[in-house]
Formats: sequence, C-alpha cells, structure tokens
Amino acid sequence: MALPLVRPPPLALYVHMPWCVRKCPYCDFNSHAARDTGLPEAAYVDAVLRDLDLECERLATGPARPLISIFIGGGTPSLLSGAAIKRLLAGVRARLELSSDVEITLEANPGTVDQAHFAGYAEAGVNRLSIGVQSLSAEVLGRLGRIHTPEDALRAVAAARATGMSNLNLDLMFALPGQDLLAARGDLERLIALEPTHLSYYELTLEPNTAFYQRPPALPDPDLADAIQQQGLELLAAAGFERYEISAFAQPGQRCRHNLNYWRFGDYLGIGAGAHGKLSDARSGSVERRAKRRHPDAYLSASVNARDPTSSVRTLSEQDLLEEFVLNAFRLVDGFTAIEFERGTGLGAHRLEPGLRAATELGLVSCSETSGQRLIQPTERGLAFLNDLIACFSV
Repeated sequence: MALPLVRPPPLALYVHMPWCVRKCPYCDFNSHAARDTGLPEAAYVDAVLRDLDLECERLATGPARPLISIFIGGGTPSLLSGAAIKRLLAGVRARLELSSDVEITLEANPGTVDQAHFAGYAEAGVNRLSIGVQSLSAEVLGRLGRIHTPEDALRAVAAARATGMSNLNLDLMFALPGQDLLAARGDLERLIALEPTHLSYYELTLEPNTAFYQRPPALPDPDLADAIQQQGLELLAAAGFERYEISAFAQPGQRCRHNLNYWRFGDYLGIGAGAHGKLSDARSGSVERRAKRRHPDAYLSASVNARDPTSSVRTLSEQDLLEEFVLNAFRLVDGFTAIEFERGTGLGAHRLEPGLRAATELGLVSCSETSGQRLIQPTERGLAFLNDLIACFSV
C-alpha cells in the first residue's frame, strides 16, 4: 500500500447548499427546487454544523491543520440570508483554525441577490464571490432555463462591488444553443468589460440525468465549438487573464486557492447534503473519501435524529490514488512534478511510467527537467483531449 506521507496536504472545507429556485435543464449537481414555504435555513445550518462536529472528531487523530479555504457552493447558496452565512462561518471558526489569509468563496445566482445580501455576506467574512452569469444574452438565458436576465447580472456585479467585494469570479458558458462565433465573442467581451479578477469559461456539455440530456437542444457542431473556444482563449489572453486550468482564467495573483487545492490533490472536508470529502492519514498513507446523504430531507432527518449523515466511505486503493491524482493534476496547465505526485499519494513515481509512455506516444504529455525536478505537463492536445489522457493511466 501507499507509504506514510511526508506531511499531510493542505486542508479546505466545502459546504453544500442543496436548494435552488428552479433546476436548470443542463445541471447535474445535487440541487433541488426550494419549497414554496421557504428554506429551512436555521435547521440546515444546525445540521451542517453537527456534520462538521463529526468531521472534527475524525481530524482529532491527526496533526492540527488550519483551513486554507472555505467554499460555499450549490445549488444556490445566495438563497441563504446574510445572518445564516454569518452563523455558519462563526460555527466553523469556533471548531477549526483558519489560516490568516483564508479564502472564503460563496456562489451567487444573479437572480437571487441584491446589495443587502452581499453586505451581509461580506460582514460574515466572505471575501470572494462566484457569480453564475453563464450568458449575457437574454435569448440564450431563456434557452438555458436561467431565472436571471442580463440586467440582473450587471446589477449583481455592481452590487457586489458597492459592498467592497472586489475578488469576483464570473462564470460564462460557450457553445450554447444557437450560438455562433460572433455571438460568443460578444458575450465574452461584455463579461471581460466587467473586470472580474477571475473567469470560469467552459463549454456546455450534456450530462446524463439532466433534462438537456433527455431532450438535447441544437448545439454548435464540434468544429464550431472548437473555434469558439480558440477565439475565447485569444480574447482572454489579450485581456490579461492567465489560463491556469482547463476552464479557469485569472488575473495575476487571483487564482482560486480552493479549486487549486482540489487539482493538487489536497484534502478537504465536505459538509452538507450530497457533499464529498477527501482526508489523508499522514501516518498510514491511506486516503479516505466520504460522501453525505444527497437528499436534503434525508440529510436533515439524520441531523434531527442525531445520526451520522454519511452515506458512503471508501479507502482509496493504490490504483485509485494514481487515477484520481492524474484526473485532477492534468487539468492544470502547469502540470505537476514527480515529487508532488509522491507527496500527494505516498506512491513511488515509477507508478506513473506506463501511463506516461502511452500518453507521450499520443502527444498528450511532455516531460522535462526544471530545477532538478521532473516536470510532467499536459500538452495543448492533452488539455483538449483530457479523457484520452486520463485513460492512459487506467487499468
């Protein structure tokens, strides 16, 4: 099995909010339409903090590690009031140490927020917002089933800035129903003009168990989708955004620490309905994945009845460690070093060799020496055909 780790990896916290106003037809996340009677936000914060208590008991057997980041995702976390987020984050601080420069992100839907919401989140300690714009075309937003308008998105960005929240990620999709090169260019140019610090620019994909998968809309063909992406990459680079991950672009010094921790195979606690976590035991080298009950009612019921909300626990095998590491690390433009692989998994770097040989023959990776370390990076082709690259490391 894997060897003891030299030191435990960085630790982050993910908090899942499972409700939204309406399920988007392309969404495969664990989200559920909110009840007409309103959200049980007080009960849900109680349940999440009880969940965290159990996670802290598991942490107690290892060395103390401060949280480097907190990410409140969903669903639509911006349905929660500022008071609920304040109580949630106060509860986290009471249970865990936070690093002095902790990054605290909250996802927001432009159709559910105003300046009062953002002021409450800022007061609670949120210092980074991720706003799901997705498109600035009213027609396209309608096709996507979004509840907001382009004007709502512009107002949300202005409201966030008015409260002093300057660290903003904006999400934008491309290769959307009916979209051509000109429309995609206009969408991205308008988003860049809002001057976010970070931009997530990703292609709409049809995921199983979604309405779009069952009834596919007319999407751009692969050649047009590729042309749209290449156009976008050029526009983003010209605007000073550095591509550091397949779909993540940042101004200098503004990379998302929380997502980087995922991609670098760091540890994270997952609390909330359907949340997943990863925790390493530095002494044994074992890595455990834990998932929570998906449906909000089942999750809340477990809390009310003082039951563990965990639905599954899995200790990763050596092959799991190899595959999960490369699945994450090859998303990064900079790739990873052989030493980072060994430190993250407890496995010897020789475990990479069969996959690297296959991937190199296909032109999907490049290997070089830098500062005395072996650097392994996806090529442009590897980034474009990530599934083929990852398959090289599967049994």
